[in-house]
Amino acid sequence: MSGDARLRRSVDAAVNRLGQQPGPLLEILHAVQNDLGCVPAGAVPLIADALNLSRAEVHGVISFYHHFTSEPRGRCVVQVCRAEACKALRGEEVAEAVRRKLGIDFGETRADGSATLEAVYCLGNCACAPSITVSGHIHGRCQPGDVGSLIDAASVAR
Repeated sequence: MSGDARLRRSVDAAVNRLGQQPGPLLEILHAVQNDLGCVPAGAVPLIADALNLSRAEVHGVISFYHHFTSEPRGRCVVQVCRAEACKALRGEEVAEAVRRKLGIDFGETRADGSATLEAVYCLGNCACAPSITVSGHIHGRCQPGDVGSLIDAASVAR
């Protein structure tokens, strides 16, 4: 099945299943991302047309929530909190250790698709700063020396 056909099938299935609910946009975006691994740019006009919304409205929701992405993420997603509490407690050193370990910068995915590094602005774990998530699991009070084993453990668990 071509990429365009798979995209249309995913959007149509989500709209048919969820489109009659009040305010279905978020649920549809979640369904498409769960199916395709992202919400590709080509999905925006399809969803907008189906819901009688502007493309800007759909794009605005996708870009507002850090959960949504228009490009596929790596198999392991590492998120580093860049908010003030984490920065104040050696968060910059933790961020640099993660960059070195993965060999990529924020907003990048490794060429082999094994990992994506994302900056987030508050993981809601301020009392245990600095914090990161590795494959959806939050880790607090991280030290630069911790990140390698946390990332390795997530890669092995996959």
